[in-house]
Amino acid sequence: MKRLIIYIIEIIICFIIQSAMYDYISLADIMPNLLLILVVSTAYMHGRMSGLMLGLISGLLIDLLNGGYVVGLNALLYMLIGYFIGFTYKYYSDDDYTLPIIIIAVSDLIYGFFYYVVEFLLRGRLNFLFYLRRLIIPEIIYTVAVSIFLYKLLHMINKRLEHKTEKEV
Repeated sequence: MKRLIIYIIEIIICFIIQSAMYDYISLADIMPNLLLILVVSTAYMHGRMSGLMLGLISGLLIDLLNGGYVVGLNALLYMLIGYFIGFTYKYYSDDDYTLPIIIIAVSDLIYGFFYYVVEFLLRGRLNFLFYLRRLIIPEIIYTVAVSIFLYKLLHMINKRLEHKTEKEV
């Protein structure tokens, strides 16, 4: 029950920072994808179902905020990313910080590519290299830079929750 409450608090905090603080933390109209960091980190630390559920909720929140041409696209992408990253749960290690950062970068690249395909390519905008240079690569760099600190924080919260759970049992 504590873990569920912590998940909800993490989603709300990341969502508020990502949506309401846009003017303060955006660089050249590029935002770090905090909810993607949260989904990937949770899936990496806790497995497929946790990643799937956090991805679904986070994606729905983004879809409700942004709208867009395809409602549910973010929910689907986040949910699939959370589910497939959950398979890396068996490689989870307390002292390894490079693998999750690489996984976050690859996940952001996959998210950006599929977002381009559905939102732009299907509407006839074929300039993928412009989209890659202008949006995908800068967002990956910014997200990876932020994920170094955010993953460390999420990892500490996870260790504290596991430590308290072991004490109670």
